[in-house]
Amino acid sequence: MQLAVFTTGGTIDKIYFDQKSEYEIGDPIVGPLLTSMNVGFEFTVEEIMKIDSLDMTDSHRQEIVERVLACPAEHVLITHGTDSMIETAKALCVVKEKTIVLTGALQPAAFAHNDAVFNIGGSVAAVQSLPHGVYIVMNGCVFTPQNTVKNRDKNQFESIAR
Repeated sequence: MQLAVFTTGGTIDKIYFDQKSEYEIGDPIVGPLLTSMNVGFEFTVEEIMKIDSLDMTDSHRQEIVERVLACPAEHVLITHGTDSMIETAKALCVVKEKTIVLTGALQPAAFAHNDAVFNIGGSVAAVQSLPHGVYIVMNGCVFTPQNTVKNRDKNQFESIAR
């Protein structure tokens, strides 16, 4: 399997500086993580942007779609901020003949206790086993963009009944 990984910023790559919660988006964690885990597949990592997903616009989403469409890999993992991940996943539904998984973190990977490594691991497994389509992997679950909400009170993603 050849996995194309695209990074867009978000909490997963945030680095905090002080108690005032000042931060910047750091270098993507996913490449060094996959390398250190000695994964059994080839992968590439490309940084598309380095922004908080609250600042993401439709033109940013279109740039993501275009990069995924131009990518020769059939399996795509996108790290993304959680606040607008669902909107980006919906925009990616125009892409056919690829399995695309979006993931992120509710705590930065730089924190001692975080969900980043768990979510990336789940995403790598999901992108290899799911049929073509667009998925979100968070909190140990696989979601489709049309049936998902971020529950800010519980700090997790959930399926919604349709």
